[in-house]
Amino acid sequence: MHTIPAVALRPLTSADAAVLADWAADDTFVAHAGWTPGLAWDEHERFWLRRIIADPPPELLRLGVEHEGALIGYVDLYGTRADERELGYVIGPSTRWGQGLGKAAARAGLAYGFDSLALASIWAEALPLNAPSVRILEGIGMRHTGRGDEASFLGVRSHYEQYRITREQYEKIRADPSTADARADPGTPAARPPQQNPTAPG
Repeated sequence: MHTIPAVALRPLTSADAAVLADWAADDTFVAHAGWTPGLAWDEHERFWLRRIIADPPPELLRLGVEHEGALIGYVDLYGTRADERELGYVIGPSTRWGQGLGKAAARAGLAYGFDSLALASIWAEALPLNAPSVRILEGIGMRHTGRGDEASFLGVRSHYEQYRITREQYEKIRADPSTADARADPGTPAARPPQQNPTAPG
């Protein structure tokens, strides 16, 4: 069975801004994560320091993902409802893809949402062309619930596929992991961050 890497979630700090800004030099990552291309490094660093770390919007909870002592991504639990949030996650840079970190981050996001925030349900969505993200959402036990808005991924237009998991479903999977989809994580860069979510400058 595929082993999911160990990751930990933590608050982002000012020191993380430089690390996150460095990812903007990775054109593959920028294209997949939906970041604005062509911005200077210092613009990215200022964005992270001022808009996300120092003064995040009230509806955004963004946590850094650590693996072996390094920041390797972030997880979003987005929304204002006390019982439900939208899950998003990003792994960077692209040299880290294909190592199972996307699935590990997504699972950590579910655990935080249900255990720390006491949510009743968590939802997420991904575009079909971003097949690795779809497989991750299915692989952590989220169930397909329908189709969302139209959007573009790598220049191709399609509609988001939406997924959801309830606390009861999550607890069942935690008690018996074989009840979740056991497919290996191919290393997706990101599940779609929420539309209103300021993921990057621009």
